[in-house]
Amino acid sequence: MSSNADRIPTAARQMSAAIGLTLIRVTIGAMFVWVFFENKGKGLYTPAGYAGLISYYIKSSHCPAVWKSVMALAASHAAMVAPLQAMTEISLGILLVIGLFTRPAAFVAFLFLGSLWISELGTSWIWELLVSVLAALGLAIGRAGRKWGIDALLAQRWPASPWW
Repeated sequence: MSSNADRIPTAARQMSAAIGLTLIRVTIGAMFVWVFFENKGKGLYTPAGYAGLISYYIKSSHCPAVWKSVMALAASHAAMVAPLQAMTEISLGILLVIGLFTRPAAFVAFLFLGSLWISELGTSWIWELLVSVLAALGLAIGRAGRKWGIDALLAQRWPASPWW
């Protein structure tokens, strides 16, 4: 007895998977762009705004003490770290939306969102960021830039490259 999936050609299944990954890639990229402008509007990329937010996480979250030490270090250097976070968020957003260097961008997004998830433990719903964390990892593994992204063009020229 064969299932319906056995009757669908492999190329068609791969195309459906590629489109699904593309939708996730563009959505997470758009989320980063949105968050950049939202945080900018709230003043969270200023030293005082950034330090205040991190201080809230240190005080309110249930993350490990060693992670609170890392956050305290970031807050004490907010004048340098806040603009770096802003650049990270907007860069990841743009790279994911256009599908350029998707694998490394998605992996950095996985690490970035994972660190944010740890920082927010106990301050928000546990699944709020965890789904985005794992989706970003899936994008890195799944080569999500090869459909409707600049990586697709680069892969035609250099198909064996691990970057796309």
